[in-house]
Amino acid sequence: MIDQEELRRREYVGRINRVMDYVRANLAGDLRLETLARVASFSPFHFHRVFRSVVGETLNDFIRRVRAAAAASRLLNNPKASISEIAVQCGYSSSSAFAREFRNAFGMSATEFRRGGRDAARRIRQVKSKEGQAESKIQEDPSPAASYTPATTPLRRSVMKFSVEVKNLPEWNVVYIRHVGAYNKVGEAFERLFQWAGPRGLIRFPETKSLAVYHDSPEVTDPSKLRSDACLTVPPGTKVNGDVGAMRVPGGLFAVAHVEMDVTQFGEAWDKLMEWMPTSGYQPDDRMCYEMYLNDPDTHPEKKWIVDICEPIRPL
Repeated sequence: MIDQEELRRREYVGRINRVMDYVRANLAGDLRLETLARVASFSPFHFHRVFRSVVGETLNDFIRRVRAAAAASRLLNNPKASISEIAVQCGYSSSSAFAREFRNAFGMSATEFRRGGRDAARRIRQVKSKEGQAESKIQEDPSPAASYTPATTPLRRSVMKFSVEVKNLPEWNVVYIRHVGAYNKVGEAFERLFQWAGPRGLIRFPETKSLAVYHDSPEVTDPSKLRSDACLTVPPGTKVNGDVGAMRVPGGLFAVAHVEMDVTQFGEAWDKLMEWMPTSGYQPDDRMCYEMYLNDPDTHPEKKWIVDICEPIRPL
């Protein structure tokens, strides 16, 4: 039985999650305090303190960090867009403001970052990972991986089956619980989501789809601040409560990597998909990327995961 204090906490988390989603979708839009407080159904007077108590950073710091991370991802993935265009898309008021904020966030100019490509992003990730370890005393795999198995479980390396197909995917109506932290810990949110959805009759495999949505680039975001959502597809209009949210995962054109692998190989699979991208004629889009889980690894003879890694794309 969940006590009232925990129910109230989950209600706060759910409201703040809506604000974080709104910010991500409206970087160049209206991010005034009054607007965001209205999204969360809190009074503007209290909203700053509530946001900080739930997220662990101020609202302004969160917006600055998400803007900088979005700009970094676009610099890597949108080679035809100019730096000034990316600055406008991410909501910066001027080129000088963008230059200042980007250097503060990553220790180099946007031009240097773009010139260095993924090697520059890798160096930034290593620095931020070390900073996060010093602060939180934890070590995490920065690659996306949804796992119910502890990362320290010793597993023998095996051959990965991997293929890529470009196809149109539908929009998904989902319920979700958000996980903040290393992507390979999102399984903890899945456990809670199944506990919530089961008694409500919302788990109807194989009709129900299970997927993890990733909101931040692990190449430029501190592992302790990565946001991912454990999701289950549900009928439109499904009622939610507490920190269980509802959203639509956009459809459209995707590069879909069909992978059969052990639990240690999620990061490797994402890397292989990114290596495929430069010669494909496509580039990553700004819609949500996600993993869709197609089996129960406990029933696989080799305990392997069968997963579709779905990366939104558009023509280069």
